[in-house]
Amino acid sequence: MKKALTVIASGFMSLLITASVFSYEDGDWQFWQTDSIGGKLTDNLKASAELEFRFGDDMSELYYQHSQLVIDYKINDMFTLGVAFREVYELNTKTEENSDWYSEHRPMINGTVSWKWDEWQFSNRARFEFRNFEIKDNTVRFRNKLGIKSPWKWTALKINPYIEDEIFMEEHKSGIYRNRLYVGLGMELLDAGWGVLKGALYYLWQADEKDDEWKNTNALGLKFKLGF
Repeated sequence: MKKALTVIASGFMSLLITASVFSYEDGDWQFWQTDSIGGKLTDNLKASAELEFRFGDDMSELYYQHSQLVIDYKINDMFTLGVAFREVYELNTKTEENSDWYSEHRPMINGTVSWKWDEWQFSNRARFEFRNFEIKDNTVRFRNKLGIKSPWKWTALKINPYIEDEIFMEEHKSGIYRNRLYVGLGMELLDAGWGVLKGALYYLWQADEKDDEWKNTNALGLKFKLGF
């Protein structure tokens, strides 16, 4: 009996965590902040570190944060292979007081193809994630992000419009269950000779499928990247 209760309790907690991303209202507005730093180790090898924070419930509640390390190897002018590790902490927003945080350990493999067409820059990143959760079953997820950067660079900040679209597929789920569309402006904030500080301001629309229904999330995002 005790064992059965333990199994039921574990399953219930897993359900809560799985559902946590759907706990905010449909159409919720969020704020995402990403800061990173990186540089070349050799001509073809570079490393970077990243922190990200996400605020939901109309930007009033911190519910997600991650830290990440990435090593990229440029095989040629078109293809880059990378390995990464992301440590995720996410708030279980299904609890009454929103007080429980759960961790996820996420090794990743990235393959990115980049090319140009008439000064327009294109990239396509395929990512495999091995998601190791604290209290629920592990899973594997595939993500694919297509990005397009315009050739325009406005003002002294070199403001550059871009658009990206990313799809998500996961083990034990049928087809695409999440889609993210980014529309943003990249810019160069500082070029000090020893390093370059870049930034981006973007709007994100995210659609999540659950039980044959789709839920929408809107987010305003800021990115800052210091490169050496």
